[in-house]
Order: sequence, then structure tokens, then C-alpha cells
Amino acid sequence: MRYQRFTYCRHRRLRSNQNIIFKKVMADVEINDSALQEKILEPSTLFEKPVSAIWLEIGFGAGEHLFAQANANPDIGFIGCEPFKYGVARLCKKLDVGGLKNVRIYMGDARVILSVLKQHSIQRLFILFPDPWPKKKHHKRRIINSETIPIMRRVIVPGGELRIASDETSYIQWILGCMSRADGISWNVSKARDWQQRNKDWPQTRYEKKALLAGRRPIYLNYKIGSSLPSK
Repeated sequence: MRYQRFTYCRHRRLRSNQNIIFKKVMADVEINDSALQEKILEPSTLFEKPVSAIWLEIGFGAGEHLFAQANANPDIGFIGCEPFKYGVARLCKKLDVGGLKNVRIYMGDARVILSVLKQHSIQRLFILFPDPWPKKKHHKRRIINSETIPIMRRVIVPGGELRIASDETSYIQWILGCMSRADGISWNVSKARDWQQRNKDWPQTRYEKKALLAGRRPIYLNYKIGSSLPSK
């Protein structure tokens, strides 16, 4: 039932005022198809002002984490990937009220933008509470798998971070297994607290809050990218 409610929320229709704000904000922040025609996309060129680093969030939901990070780090450029309009509209409202200029949004398959991003162009990548696709026949749809991990590794700078969180036990086991077989990525953990609690600079998402209220314990994984990376 939890996943049915989640899917329903994704496809809720926008009210008139929500749609107006959505169109207004997206006119300035959307990464459209023309930007992805480049064989290599330098993400810093997406922003009007120079940025010190680029952070990317895949599947930002309603944007609580992304907005909090962008608001706390105005010198960093943020790219958020989310295909569902209702969640994007909620982030657009936050951006409109907050007046933030350091966020760009891509409403498409995250794998598309990952495939064209310049190598070593992302300093930090977030995948927080992704759809677990709990049925075994749907596991191939999970955003974290043996095919996408090397692509993520390619775009993250050596020494950069990949942060993942989930409250779905089977998905955590899946992630740990996939990551353990990946080259050039190490789990940054030294004690149980490292995966039991969020970092202080890791804002809470609405899905995490729901999990905690339901008695589920989220797991927080922080991976470090090694210095030995492919040349292409």
C-alpha cells in the first residue's frame, strides 16, 4: 500500500496557481533537450554566475533536500533530476519564494543526462530514497545497478561523494552488493553510526520522515570515489 500511495502522489494534477508558478520557474531553470544535444555537457555552463562545484540529485521528490542544500550553499550549482511534474512543481514553488538562482532541473531519465555530463564534473551525487521497485521482476528498473554505477563513477570527481539513503531492506542489500563489486568506489564507514545516522549537512526528506513515523529505520550510505578512473 505504501508504494501505491507514493505512485498516486507522483501523478496528482496541478492546481491552476501551481501550474502558473511551475511554468514561470521552469522557463528559467529547466535543462531542455537542446542542452543535451552536446556530446559533452559542461554543467557549470548551465548557470549564469560562476559556481565553485556542481552537486547532482537524482529523484529529488518534492525537493526538500535539494532546496535546503542549495539555500545553504549559494556558491554551488545544483542539478536536480525528477520526471514527475507534481514533485517538480513543489520545488518550483520553493525556488520562487526563496529566489534561489543556483538550481537547474531536468525532467527526464537521469541516465540521459549522466551519459552526456563531462567526466569528473560532479563533486557530490545524491540518490535519496529512490523507488525500490520491490518486485523481483522489476529490479532491473532500479536506478542503482551494475550498469549505472560506472556511469556515476565517471562523472564524479576523484575524491567526490555518492550519498545514498533508503528504508527498504532488500534495496539496501542490493545496493551494498552492487557497490561491493564496483571498481574505484569505497564505502566511507568506520562505525555503525556512520550508516545509522545522517550527516549534519544532510537535510531530511519527506520520505525519510514518513519512514521514521512508520517505524522503519533508514540506512545512510556514503561512498567515496577513488582516484583511478577511466580515461573516457
